Amino acid sequence: MKRNVLHEIMRNAWRMFKVTGQKFSECLRKAWAVYKLGKAMKTQIVEFYYQKMNGEVRQAFGTMQEEVIHDKVKGTGKSKNEDLFTYWDTEKESFRSFKKFNLIKIAL
Repeated sequence: MKRNVLHEIMRNAWRMFKVTGQKFSECLRKAWAVYKLGKAMKTQIVEFYYQKMNGEVRQAFGTMQEEVIHDKVKGTGKSKNEDLFTYWDTEKESFRSFKKFNLIKIAL
């Protein structure tokens, strides 16, 4: 595993720890899950679950495959929010995002 990947995972875990106040071990587990989700989305469509802001649990099917989203990516000029995970929703046919620490489960 590359050093920069571990750095990203630890950075996400510390950010979740500071924002949510959960145990660090739980934040580290979620940071690893977010990393695995992103890695899987680059090669396939992935089913996963997350908690929405209103408390509902949402089942989503998403991908980040280049051949699926290549003509849909546009720059907005905004800086990226480090707390959000953005993906292409294959059911809604649009980009969606959720807070990384609200990820519940990946169904691989």
